[in-house]
Amino acid sequence: MAPHHQHHHRSLLPHSRKAQEGEDEQDDFKVVHISATEHWLARKPRSSFLRLLFIFLFFTFLLIFISRFPLLFLSDLPYREAISPLPPANFCSLSSALCCDRSAFRTDICFLNGDIRTRSSSSSFLIFSNSSFSEERVRPYTRKWEAPIMSTINELRLNLRPANLSETGPKCDVQHNISAVVFSTGGYTGNVYHEFNDGLIPLYLTSRRFNRRVIFLILEYHDWWVSKYGDVISVLSDFPAIDFSADSRTHCFPQAVVGLQIHDELAIDANRTAGNETMADFHQVLDEAYRPRIRSILLEQKQEDGEQGKLEQRPKLVVICRNGSRAIENEPELAALAEEVGFRVELLRPEKTTELAKIYMALNSSDVMIGVHGAAMTHLLFMRPGSVFIQIVPLGLDWAAETYYGQPAAKAKLRYESYRILARESSLSREYGKDDPVLKDPESVNAKGWEATKKVYLDGQRVRLDMVRFRKRLVRAHRYLVSIGKAGRRRSSAGNAG
Repeated sequence: MAPHHQHHHRSLLPHSRKAQEGEDEQDDFKVVHISATEHWLARKPRSSFLRLLFIFLFFTFLLIFISRFPLLFLSDLPYREAISPLPPANFCSLSSALCCDRSAFRTDICFLNGDIRTRSSSSSFLIFSNSSFSEERVRPYTRKWEAPIMSTINELRLNLRPANLSETGPKCDVQHNISAVVFSTGGYTGNVYHEFNDGLIPLYLTSRRFNRRVIFLILEYHDWWVSKYGDVISVLSDFPAIDFSADSRTHCFPQAVVGLQIHDELAIDANRTAGNETMADFHQVLDEAYRPRIRSILLEQKQEDGEQGKLEQRPKLVVICRNGSRAIENEPELAALAEEVGFRVELLRPEKTTELAKIYMALNSSDVMIGVHGAAMTHLLFMRPGSVFIQIVPLGLDWAAETYYGQPAAKAKLRYESYRILARESSLSREYGKDDPVLKDPESVNAKGWEATKKVYLDGQRVRLDMVRFRKRLVRAHRYLVSIGKAGRRRSSAGNAG
C-alpha cells in the first residue's frame, strides 16, 4: 500500500479480524437470534412496519444527500478509483466544464471537465462543452501575490467552446482516460525550500485524490528537477510527466486541474483536506519514495564494511553545515561538545548535487538536527516525529526563522528549539560598533526592506557559537531523548530504511 494512502487503509487488517470474530460469535447464537426476532415481529407488527418505514426514509435521504455532496465521501472510495477533482458543490456545479477558484491568497486553481484538448503552441487548453464561449487565464504557480516572480510563469489560456465546434478543433494525438494536473516548476525552483513549499507539498495535496491515476503536465519544465524528484513523483503518479511546452502533440483528457493547492509554509491543514491528511501523510510519501534507494545504499555499505556495524546506544545528532554566509565558524568545537554531552555526531554538508536519498537517510535516522537558518532547514521534513530540531537564528532573522521553519517544525510534530545568537556571536560584531543599529536594533535595518536584510543579515554574517550557552541546548535535548527512550539503539553503519 502506498504510504500516502495508508491513512485510508490503516485499519483494514484489524477490522477484518474483528469482523471475523463477530461472525464466529454470531454463529453461536444464530438460531436463538432469528427465533427471538420472529417472535418479536409476530407480537409487534405495527412497530415493525413503522421501523421499516423509518429505515426506508432514512436511506432515501442518505442517497439524496450523497448525490448532492459527493466530495464529502471521497476518502472512502476504492484505492485505485479516480476521484473527481471538482471543488465543493457550493462553489462550482459538478457539471461545470470550466470553473476557477481565485479566492485564495497564494494560488489560483481551475477545474476542467469534459472534452479537454491541449494546444501547447498557444499555451492553451480547449474545453468543448454545451456552453457558450468563455476564457480564463491562469499562471499555475503558488506565489500569486508576488507579481515579479509570477510574470516569469507562462500564462495558460483556458478556452471554453460550444460542443458543436469540437469537429473543428485539433484532433487528439494522444487520448488519455485519466485526469491531468498542470503546474509550473519555474519561479523560485532551484531553492530547496521553494521546491518543497511551492511545489512538492502542493503537488501532493492536489494529486493525492487520484491515487496515482494522474498525469502531470509541467510548464517551465526542467530535466534536472524531474530527475532530482523522480522518486517522489513516481509515488504520486504511475505515468511519466509531460513537458507541456515542448510536446506539440494534442493530448486529450476527461478532466484536468490547472494550478496547485497550498495551505501554509511547509504545512498541511487537515481541516482543508478530504481525508484529514497531515504532514505525517506527506512524510509517508517520502518514506516510500526513498526507501528502495536507501536499502541499496545500506547494502553497498555492508558489502564495503564487511559487517553490519556495532550496535550504537548514543542518540544521533546531525549538523547541517554551511559554507560562506551563516556558516558556523567553530563547527569542530560544536561537534566535540556534542560528543562530550553524549551524542554520536554526523556533519552533513548538502550540495546541489547531493543525492536526496542520502540526505533523507541521514536525517530520518537521526534524533537531533542542528543548523543555521537557511533553505537547508527544509530538510526538517525528513525527520521522524518526536525528533529534536535546534535552529540557530542569526541576528535580524527571528521572524523568518520562526515563520518558515519553527512553526512548520512544530506542525510536523518535532520538538523545536530556537537558539537566538547574541551580538557577540555574530561576525557582524567585528564589523560594526556595539551601538550600531545593525547589532543593537536589527528591526530598524529590516524596516529598510528585503534588500537590506539580505545584504546585512543573510549574506553578510557568520556565526561563532558561545559553547557555554549552547551546551545547555545540547544537554536538554539529550535528557529529553533519554527520557523518551530514543537514545540511539541503531547500528552505526545503518540509516533508517523504513
